[in-house]
Amino acid sequence: MQLRTFQIFCSVAEHRSFSRAAEEHSLTQSAVSQAMQHLEESLGVQLIDRSQRPLVLTTPGVSYLRGARDLLRRYETLKGEIQSEDQNLRGNLTIGTVNSAGLSYLPKAMEEFSQKHPEVNVRLEFGPSERVFEMTNFGRVDFGIVSFSKNTKSLRSIPWLNEPMRVVCSSDHPLAERNEIGLSELQGLEMVGFERGLRLRTEIDKCLGLLGISVDVTMEFDNADSAIRAIQANRGLGILPEAAIDRETAIGSLKVLPCSEFKMTRPVGIIIRRAGHLSQPASEFGSLLLGRRLEDGVQVAEEILSETTNSA
Repeated sequence: MQLRTFQIFCSVAEHRSFSRAAEEHSLTQSAVSQAMQHLEESLGVQLIDRSQRPLVLTTPGVSYLRGARDLLRRYETLKGEIQSEDQNLRGNLTIGTVNSAGLSYLPKAMEEFSQKHPEVNVRLEFGPSERVFEMTNFGRVDFGIVSFSKNTKSLRSIPWLNEPMRVVCSSDHPLAERNEIGLSELQGLEMVGFERGLRLRTEIDKCLGLLGISVDVTMEFDNADSAIRAIQANRGLGILPEAAIDRETAIGSLKVLPCSEFKMTRPVGIIIRRAGHLSQPASEFGSLLLGRRLEDGVQVAEEILSETTNSA
């Protein structure tokens, strides 16, 4: 059994399509169909239900997919270990990232990565999530880090962390000395916020709306750093990602207002292109962030297995 057969089967299972798997592996649809037929004949079981569109896996197919992915993971891990023993990583690595994640989480990771791989030049490209999606999709960066990441036809999303959102104010705001505030106290208050149209602004508005709270956003920005400066300069109030305000809360220029009734998190994820392959530096840096191997073309969200299981 060739390793490529496992890779093709995983692509068919992920895309639920022979044609899309063929495109990913630069093969004809007929070649992919024949490869899957030979695989099923060698095992003596049907793995793919071709009577449904899109294709779905049979129960044995789901089990085989799990095993095939595990085998490919172990192969990639072994290959990476052998390559790292044989030579040092070198080259360029460009990561697209939203401002808050790039400024809050990546500096320490970059420092650790540089100590292990000093010959790799790591560069960050900043922008809102929509721009990072675009940069990643068109190959201008090796991978992206965005809030509210999602799977698309061309990009795969890997969950990374859930970042708490905090109600904050300037050190001289009237609420700054409070140890706890009630949610109703936010009703009608002027607030510094994110620009309309940004996903984070939409989610904040939705969260407040579900809680029955309406605020007056008087200043809007497309990044957390600018919002922080505005809150500080205008005795303002806002709702910001926790990591973005660490420095300001540590030195006392911003105050977190504990509000037990307000619970919101911002999911942050890594996005990679479905087509093509990650460079070894990109794979190693992604693995450092996740705390586990980031395998290009192999690591697939658990929802794929869940979806095929439910459909079988």
